[in-house]
Amino acid sequence: MTIILEDLNARGKCSLPIDESNTIHLKVIAQRRDQPIVQEYDVPVFTECKEDFIKIHWDLTTQQILPYIDGFRHIQKISAEADVELNLVRIAVQNLLYYGVVTLVPIFQYSNVYCPTPGVQDLVDDKSLQEECLAYVTKPGHKRANLRDVFQLYCGLSPGTTARDLCSRYAQQLQHADERKLIQFGLMKGLIRRLHKYPVKVNCEERCQSPRLYTGSHSYDEICCKTGISYKELDERLENDSNIIVCWK
Repeated sequence: MTIILEDLNARGKCSLPIDESNTIHLKVIAQRRDQPIVQEYDVPVFTECKEDFIKIHWDLTTQQILPYIDGFRHIQKISAEADVELNLVRIAVQNLLYYGVVTLVPIFQYSNVYCPTPGVQDLVDDKSLQEECLAYVTKPGHKRANLRDVFQLYCGLSPGTTARDLCSRYAQQLQHADERKLIQFGLMKGLIRRLHKYPVKVNCEERCQSPRLYTGSHSYDEICCKTGISYKELDERLENDSNIIVCWK
């Protein structure tokens, strides 16, 4: 009992040989909080270096989808490209999420709108966060991105300003920074947040396509994934329907 107590306290695990053929392995499992349910429009992003990830420690489904987790493909796209059933992909990513191997961010598009959160101040105060950010967003083979430029880019995000607008207005600041990585890092660290569009049907008596999705509870990301139409096509449909308004939140 003394050996078990000392090993569990020191290393969080221990092995206790019983005889030549049997050994008891004990391990202290950290209690983790419940994670959000993985949806088909979520994008998994590795929280640590992907090259350090040991594939053989995971099940076959996880091993099959790992090459497709790049921080930009959403769950439905990973399912299609990896040729793995959608629910199996969701379960595998849910498991990775539980163990902190990945986190989830929204789909990136240049038509997306983002805004800074109060957490963006951490980029000024936290030196380690600054180093992590600059290493993450700098374009491969380029001079290291400048903190002042990166902070200015985050502060340049606002309601009504798309990612495309940001690239046009701050082309000089983006010479050494990858705008997609910039957005990705900001979302992962809570420096910025995505503003989603939610269609709401105001006249319930009028018929329209996919009426159950136009309740104000389903975002563009979800609707596009469920119906298979593009953002542009959805925008055109809703703009031509006077019975639908779009809320940003």
